Amino acid sequence: MKKTITTLAVGGSLLVAVPAEAAPAQVVPVQAVSKDPVRALKGKLATGRGVRFTETTTLSGDDKTEVQSRKGTFQFNAKGLAGSDIVATSTLGRERTITVGKVGYTSGGIWKDRLPAGKTWLKGSGSFGGTAGYRGQVINPAEPKTLAALIKKGKLTRSSITGKITFKELDKVSPWFAGSIPLRMHDDTKVSYTLTLTSAGLVSKVKSSYAATGILDVNGHDGKTITIESRFTGWGTKVSIKAPNPKTVTTKTLDD
Repeated sequence: MKKTITTLAVGGSLLVAVPAEAAPAQVVPVQAVSKDPVRALKGKLATGRGVRFTETTTLSGDDKTEVQSRKGTFQFNAKGLAGSDIVATSTLGRERTITVGKVGYTSGGIWKDRLPAGKTWLKGSGSFGGTAGYRGQVINPAEPKTLAALIKKGKLTRSSITGKITFKELDKVSPWFAGSIPLRMHDDTKVSYTLTLTSAGLVSKVKSSYAATGILDVNGHDGKTITIESRFTGWGTKVSIKAPNPKTVTTKTLDD
């Protein structure tokens, strides 16, 4: 005959009667297991997939002013970024930049009236964000090496990654940073960052800030801070980014 263990209440815990022949139950911790953000990101990296984002950039000192807003899409390959399509709005006007591989195409903004007749896109290399990149997000959570560096430099919890990293350190691991801000005045500038994580370990928000003089050291930037907030949605969504019609593209401006 099967023997059973009697149900007991001990110290507020309930022990349930089970057959003596049954294997002992395993204790499962109540605390949720943290997801690895780098592994979660790599799980979304595939050709033809991507993520959408929106962001705002503010300049603060004695007061706070929004200097730029952007929205766009990143396209992935198996290793990271394969392309991007970004629209920026600022005092310089509306600018759109499309990047395919390492080639960038920029339209509008400061180039609106500076291209030959019939041409609306300026072709270049190495620039992900066009002119707007200089005021855009310096941290790209779609780059595995960048994400790993941020975790190593900072503190990882179940819901966030926080820390500080210099421009020089970012340049070594992030093609996005190197391409967005190829010219800067102080490579020792420290970027403070907070990345908010979803329950799946994916980044839903990036907030970064640094001294405005780090990129352009002018009197108007003394004592002021650049802060960028970016929000990411649709990780793994289908994306197809293509270069503009070749007939509308030029490599020369009217200034050349």
